[in-house]
Amino acid sequence: MNMREAGTPPDIHITARQRAIRYDHARLIRIVEAAVPMCMEVAGRLGGPLADLDQIEFAVVGNRAMARVHREFLDLRGPTDVITFPYGEILVCAPVAGSRAKEFGHDVTTELALYCIHGLLHLAGQDDVEPGPAKRMAQEQEKILCAATAMFMACC
Repeated sequence: MNMREAGTPPDIHITARQRAIRYDHARLIRIVEAAVPMCMEVAGRLGGPLADLDQIEFAVVGNRAMARVHREFLDLRGPTDVITFPYGEILVCAPVAGSRAKEFGHDVTTELALYCIHGLLHLAGQDDVEPGPAKRMAQEQEKILCAATAMFMACC
């Protein structure tokens, strides 16, 4: 049973479960918290489970943990950037973010925030299996990342 008031964002918890890649944990939390209401608007349009969750658990993990979950749940080898479970758990991989951040012109924290937003959009009902929806999802996550980052910068 949902215990929070309709329209109220779920509680956000971000746990660091790796130490190899340095990032700004406090900034990651603030960006993700700013992004959640925007992702909830998407969930309102698409009917994804995000609107009904009381909390979202993010775990920032290393390559080994991500590869294990990737293999166990998706039967794919090696680490990936983000894995989202419909009950509100999202894993993001810090080493993948570390290796890809420069490619996209981000620092590691911003890249991790992008992965968190990607996971939230999956919970909002978006999918990236087919090229068309994947392109729309990428555009939406970039828009939300920019807006959430701007909100964070304005409040600091």
